[in-house]
Amino acid sequence: MGSSKQLCKTLKMKVIDAHNAGEGYKKIAKRCQLAVSTVRNVIKRWQIRGTVEVKMRSGRPRKLSDRTARMLVRKTNQNPHLTAKNLQEDLADSGVVVHRSTVQRCLHRQGLHGRVSRRKPYLRPHHKIQHLKYATGHLQKPDAFWKQVLWTDEVKIELFGHNQQRHVWRKKGAAFHEKNTWPTIKHGGGSIMLWGCVAASGTGNIARVEGRMDSTKYQQILEANITPSVKKLKLKRGWLLQQDNDPKHTSKSTMEYLKRRRLKVLEWPSQSPDLNIIENLWVDLKRAVHARRPKNITELEAFCKEEWEKIPSTRIERLLAGYEKRLQAVISARGGVTKY
Repeated sequence: MGSSKQLCKTLKMKVIDAHNAGEGYKKIAKRCQLAVSTVRNVIKRWQIRGTVEVKMRSGRPRKLSDRTARMLVRKTNQNPHLTAKNLQEDLADSGVVVHRSTVQRCLHRQGLHGRVSRRKPYLRPHHKIQHLKYATGHLQKPDAFWKQVLWTDEVKIELFGHNQQRHVWRKKGAAFHEKNTWPTIKHGGGSIMLWGCVAASGTGNIARVEGRMDSTKYQQILEANITPSVKKLKLKRGWLLQQDNDPKHTSKSTMEYLKRRRLKVLEWPSQSPDLNIIENLWVDLKRAVHARRPKNITELEAFCKEEWEKIPSTRIERLLAGYEKRLQAVISARGGVTKY
């Protein structure tokens, strides 16, 4: 079936053909199921312009000229954090008075839309250099290399998911009905710090960090969890430990501990959580745990451990299968932030 535009044009040509055959307006209107005035307009347009196409109307002139539109685009390119109100005020200073929505529509026509700014680590020039060096140096590593990496990280999980957005189905005016609200407690109602590890074959141990994490406590966690996790995940001799460059991970005492235990550490650039696949698993864990709505810290810890064990190895395999794309994204960004 043709488009509505093509169908309309075909119908108009039927009107012209009927008119040329000597039929009157009323007869044509009845046969084509159109208003008599519509038939008259189609025929008149054909007689005057030789076509049934409707001429484009000029419409109301735009308040912002092409030059002004280019200026707005230039300003947003220089500073993407400017609001429509900021731009409106800048225009007013130059004598162009328009509504904020006019500015927004102008930017929309240029392909620019307001979006929530993504939170990413601040990268200094030397961070970008390290980022890029890691990506180029590991881009050609075979799959077997990444299967021998034990990925580790720490995360804080709040009892009520303080930063989680919640959605409900409700009617207008029922926003504050108790069943449609999500209870909150100051400071998130408490939280726990977890250390976890994963490899290509699945999740390793996950442990709660009691109190403040320092170098000594970090070494104790490694001592209690690394060997069992390596055995569980069946990592072969020569496996690598991945850890970020947090001071407690790179302190003199921790480095001596790693050397004493003969643990080989994967070279790692600072400020690069986007290169650690375990970050994706923390998101999965938080979502699964908060869906169960733990009532207290004890339940929160128990649910975390249960849901951690449920994460399928296929999820980790997919993350590793796409690791080359992460490295390529870093190279494309010249060491800058990526979508990962």
